[in-house]
Amino acid sequence: MISAGIVTMSYIAATVLFILALGGLSNPETARRGNWFGIAGMTIALLATILGVVTQNYVMLLVALLIGGSIGLYLARRVQMTQMPELVAILHSLVGLAAVMVGFASFMDPTAQFEGIEHTIHDIEIYVGILIGAVTFSGSVIAFGKLSARISGKPLTLPGRHLFNLGLLIASIWFGREFVLQSAAGGGLEPLIIMTIIALVFGIHMVMAIGGADMPVVVSMLNSYSGWAAAATGFMLSNDLLIVTGALVGSSGAILSYIMCRAMNRRFLAVIAGGFGTGGGTTVSAGDAEQGEVFPIDTQETAALLLDAKEIMIVPGYGMAVAQAQHIVYEITRALRDKKINVRFGIHPVAGRMPGHMNVLLAEARVPYDIVFEMDEVNEDFPEVDVSIVIGANDIVNPSAQEEPDSPIAGMPVLEVWKGKTTIVLKRSMATGYAGVQNPLFFKENTRMLFGDAKESLDAVFKAL
Repeated sequence: MISAGIVTMSYIAATVLFILALGGLSNPETARRGNWFGIAGMTIALLATILGVVTQNYVMLLVALLIGGSIGLYLARRVQMTQMPELVAILHSLVGLAAVMVGFASFMDPTAQFEGIEHTIHDIEIYVGILIGAVTFSGSVIAFGKLSARISGKPLTLPGRHLFNLGLLIASIWFGREFVLQSAAGGGLEPLIIMTIIALVFGIHMVMAIGGADMPVVVSMLNSYSGWAAAATGFMLSNDLLIVTGALVGSSGAILSYIMCRAMNRRFLAVIAGGFGTGGGTTVSAGDAEQGEVFPIDTQETAALLLDAKEIMIVPGYGMAVAQAQHIVYEITRALRDKKINVRFGIHPVAGRMPGHMNVLLAEARVPYDIVFEMDEVNEDFPEVDVSIVIGANDIVNPSAQEEPDSPIAGMPVLEVWKGKTTIVLKRSMATGYAGVQNPLFFKENTRMLFGDAKESLDAVFKAL
């Protein structure tokens, strides 16, 4: 056992390392270092807690650590980059579930010694912790289902859904009052269970009402919820490190969500209310409407267009991740740059299934950071671009966002590739994107469709180059 002073110092050191980790993860060039800071901080926190806070049941604790660590290691080793968003979502659900279980355990702890105002404050901590944890748990499970295509990405908009959400909120507040009053008299379990069910329903309804194109923001918001759930757990356990770490995760996740909402012209409060990205537009599936003629292109013609170009913009999307085409994209980029052709990458804030998804893929393939740009940095340059290559992206290059007020993605800023001289779109078929809306870009006169698996198509283009 180590002294309380050493535990405190260890917690302070872990907190500093977690802050350094967040700072490192804010930039692709320092992300690896940020990860190591986070690993070091968590290692120190675990050792300090095991050696300085825990006083019994070491065998049970070590068994739990072994089981949990083995599962985490197994998942981390086998998960594909395309599955990373749903892995993040399901891990968020575990944080929420932990908060719920700790809350009930704290409430039913026979050794708890609280009286008067301290008892009331502790009850409020328990209630809020379980509430946030249950919302995080059920919402993250639904997000996992949507991201893994086990649940449809289309928004479920129930009649009077905002009144329904308001009713759930009022009910949660009322049962909170009942819980505090009954707990003071020795009861309170029944209103706590009812509130937990209400929170689970709210989490399900909140994420089900969100359209597929907006899921990256939802993942970010659930990350914030998981942080606040961890902070609430820290209050229940009187653990300063959990409070600080949870607040760091909660606030950084909320800030990231706010930044993404601004980038997408969405309202931040609508995310929390569970009405994000559902303006009531109609979803049009592929084939529902004849929008014009499609102009196919082969790999030889694609290579010729690239070699004749001076300015090339590559726009990656989820299809690139699915095809694992990032490495051949790098080879093509390097070959073109060797021929003194200016190649840049335009990244949409919600490209892929989670924030930074495309940046991670390109970094994995060793694409130089200085040619990877955010949407706002390159959108005005498209009229000067000779060839835009859209690799597996759909909704983020859809003109409907600007041209069709009734579209589910109306108002969402998109990469305006159609303003360039020629756009080459790599897709397997004419299927719609994650938001389920048809893309008029495919039918424009300056668009060429290169059908097939993105990696196989780009391999052939590289050979032709």
